[in-house]
Parts: sequence; structure tokens; C-alpha cells
Amino acid sequence: MVAARAAMPGTRANAEAGGDERSRLRSSGGGCDDGRVRVLIPLPDRDFDVTEVAVPWRVLRNAGHQLVFATERAGTLPAADPRLLDGVIFGQLGAAPEAKVFYSELIRAAEFASTVDWAGLDPAAFDGLLLPGGHAPGMRQYLGSPLLREQVARFWALGRPVGAICHGVLVLARTRDPATNRSVLADRTTTCLPKYMERAAYLASAWRLGRYYRTYPAYVQDEVEAALDDPGRQFRRGPLTLAGRGTATDDTAAFAVADRNYLSARWPGDAYLFARRFCDLLQSTARPAR
Repeated sequence: MVAARAAMPGTRANAEAGGDERSRLRSSGGGCDDGRVRVLIPLPDRDFDVTEVAVPWRVLRNAGHQLVFATERAGTLPAADPRLLDGVIFGQLGAAPEAKVFYSELIRAAEFASTVDWAGLDPAAFDGLLLPGGHAPGMRQYLGSPLLREQVARFWALGRPVGAICHGVLVLARTRDPATNRSVLADRTTTCLPKYMERAAYLASAWRLGRYYRTYPAYVQDEVEAALDDPGRQFRRGPLTLAGRGTATDDTAAFAVADRNYLSARWPGDAYLFARRFCDLLQSTARPAR
């Protein structure tokens, strides 16, 4: 069961204030004022998850939203984890065929080749923030960046939609609210890559790939739970599954958790549901056309 979304006190006022500021910035050349919803997707230079980026990109683009990709240095052309395109081991464990097709389209898209840099971001210029995951070593650039966490904290303070999937939830778990010095997730309900999934993938592949599926010594779930005030109440593992995946037309095997302006999901098998729910969240918080 997906957690119900509730109204967030103060969000409307924050959104209206942010909208005024964003209009000022765009009128002075700070962005494209075409009335479309703008979603920021930060990425590492390499090794992000194919499905967790390509599927939301396709769903959000089809909904008419503008996607802006950000890397540590502007102009970097990021690349997904190549093992997920090849199938990891004997053609197994990789991205599904449709996600690979979407990725092949994504890497030819103008917005993907026009990345902006993390340091130069103005969070107020965006309507939503989407944090994808991935587990290969190149992800540490993104998951461990203090600079990116600083920008994420600025966006979080605006009260606008934030979505995180799989390892992407670690970025939020590690991001501190400057007013409280606690994680921004401290009082939120969330999911992330469950420990049993991470362990199973590691055990199935360690004989050949070593610690490829273990990004850090700690499991993702353990670190996320440590950031919560009451992990037993706030963390949602979701139904047990190792193979069932949601698709473009069937959410039976998928799982996502919504808490006010925040949406989370567990792994690539949730990507379609996650993307559609994030679209719904953007729509529910949309401001009048500028």
C-alpha cells in the first residue's frame, strides 16, 4: 500500500513566494519563462541507473515538462552504468529492454547534452527535484557530494516536490536542515533500496563482480533508517520481491511512498509508478501560468 499524501502546512505560501522570485530571475535572463514545469535531475558523471533515469525522463517529457540535467561540471555528458546495458551477468540483472530503448533516446536528447553545474544551480528556478539512484562506484561522486547536498537543502526548504528512488534516497538522508542540523528526512515517511534486495544482488554476483552491488560498507536501508526519528514507524520496506517489476501498464509489483511533497521508491522495478506519481505530485502543486 502506498502512503497517502497529505497537505503540507506552509507549502502554498512558500510556493507563492518562490514563484515571485523565480519570475524575477527569469525576467532578468535567469531561465526559460515558457510556462512549463521545470524539473531538476542531478547526476554523476557515470554509473547512474539506466531505468531510474530514462523511465522518469520519458514519462515527465511526455507530460510536457522541461527536464534539466545537472552534473558536477557544466557540459559533462553523463553515462549510465554500462553493466546494466549489457545485462551484468550472462545477460541477467540488467535494465529491461524498454528502459534501454528510452536510454538510447535520452542520450540523443538536447537537454541531456546541455548539463548545468551543481555549483551554479538556483533551486528557486525549478518546480521539482528528482534524485535517481545507481550502485556502481561512479555514483559516489553524486551520493557523497557536500556541494550537491547544500543545493538539495536549499531546494527542500522551498517545499516543492522532491522525488528519490533507490540510492537517491541517500542524498536526502545525508542532507541536513541548517535550522535543526538533522536530516531533512528526520520526520518523513520513506522507502529506499531494501536491505534484502541489496544483499541478494551482492550474494548473487560477488563471485564474479566483487562488491559491485555494495556501494558503501553500510546498507542503504541502514543509513536511511539512521536518519529517521522513528525508523520502525517511518520506514516502509514494501512487499517482498526480487523479480517482479512494474511496467508502463501494470503497477502490481511496484511500490512508492508519498509524504506531503516527498515521494520515494525502492528500485528500478518501481520506476514507472514512481514517475507517474511524481507527475501527479507536480500537477497537484502547480502554480498558475507565469
